[in-house]
Amino acid sequence: MRPGGNRGWLLRLVIAFSFAQGAVSMARPAVSYRALALGADERAIGVIAGVYALLPLFAAVPLGRRTDHGRCAPLLPVGVVLISGGCALSGIANSLWAMAVWSGVMGLGHLCFVIGAQSLVARQSAPHEQDRNFGHFTIGASLGQLVGPIAAGALIGGRDMAGTSAFALLVAGAGGAVALTSLWRIESRTTSKSRKEQGERVPVQRILRARGVPAGIFISLAVLSATDILTAYLPVVGEHRGIAPSVIGVLLSLRAAATIACRLVLTPLLRLLGRTLLLTVTCLLAALLCAGIALPVPVWALALMLAVLGFCLGVGQPLSMTTVVQAAPDGARSTALALRLTGNRLGQVAAPASAGLVAGIAGVAAPFVMLGALLLLSAGTALRTPGRPEGPGAGVRERPKRSRFRRTSGI
Repeated sequence: MRPGGNRGWLLRLVIAFSFAQGAVSMARPAVSYRALALGADERAIGVIAGVYALLPLFAAVPLGRRTDHGRCAPLLPVGVVLISGGCALSGIANSLWAMAVWSGVMGLGHLCFVIGAQSLVARQSAPHEQDRNFGHFTIGASLGQLVGPIAAGALIGGRDMAGTSAFALLVAGAGGAVALTSLWRIESRTTSKSRKEQGERVPVQRILRARGVPAGIFISLAVLSATDILTAYLPVVGEHRGIAPSVIGVLLSLRAAATIACRLVLTPLLRLLGRTLLLTVTCLLAALLCAGIALPVPVWALALMLAVLGFCLGVGQPLSMTTVVQAAPDGARSTALALRLTGNRLGQVAAPASAGLVAGIAGVAAPFVMLGALLLLSAGTALRTPGRPEGPGAGVRERPKRSRFRRTSGI
């Protein structure tokens, strides 16, 4: 399949990503509620959330190397199996350490799926289509983040918090497995071509020195850390403020719905503001809104803040993908995306652990102030990000962008 050709693969990938991400987004708050029911405090919640990213932290670059050399066929189905298994086994675990282990398995599965999927989008998209296609691809994540928390909130509650959260985790595992139904055809169409794309490995240091790659990694880290801590700690904030789990689920889904809305209008926003200004403004607004969550505002105000925050956070992930892909040396784009994911996972290890420490010292709302500071730094980084990343082939990457942005993919 030629880059920029038939986009049926993209639609199937979005559907598969919706189910896989929905399982994870349903499981993450369910894990927090089940851990609370098993006696966890804020620090323990932070540790369990951090373990989710620990195994992926060490696996991302080797997996990226494999996809650069066309060996990515098993990554998507293996990722789904690990996600589903991690969700289900977290539901039957009866100790905090076991929940942490299965949370790590879930995180490894998510990493496998995302590396395979992002590499697929990078290979199958013409350079001028990457902003749009990565934006459409991440709609799958947002759909999962929209449905997952609502489903978790609907199932969790009552006096038997441990039992209802366990049931929610089992349902998440079953729902994630549905993603397998749209995957095989995608891989069989692309693997034969990818295996011919062999070449020498580009050193990691050279990739990280490419202008635009470090900035893309840091922006992605900040945005994902904000999303991750929102998912893990908003239930804790809800418990302290007397907000029901069902309402917390709706609030998290409202944030995801706003992210979907952002990605649907990403192309006109890019035409209006350009990549650099759009990244800078949205990161700055997200910083202020994250810090605002620490205030004891009523639920309606919290909902409004989360909606605007979700819209702002919707920009960072797809545009950081394009920034990294276009700045990376030829033959190392999957590895560059894997380095970006390594940064994400580093943030997912450090941010929840730091959040747990901060929450234990200064209260459960304090992690959101910490997130505000991180996003403020990312806004400064985005301001210095080149609108047209330099690197091999940079001269041809932007050439047809203006006319092709007007096309739609039907997703």
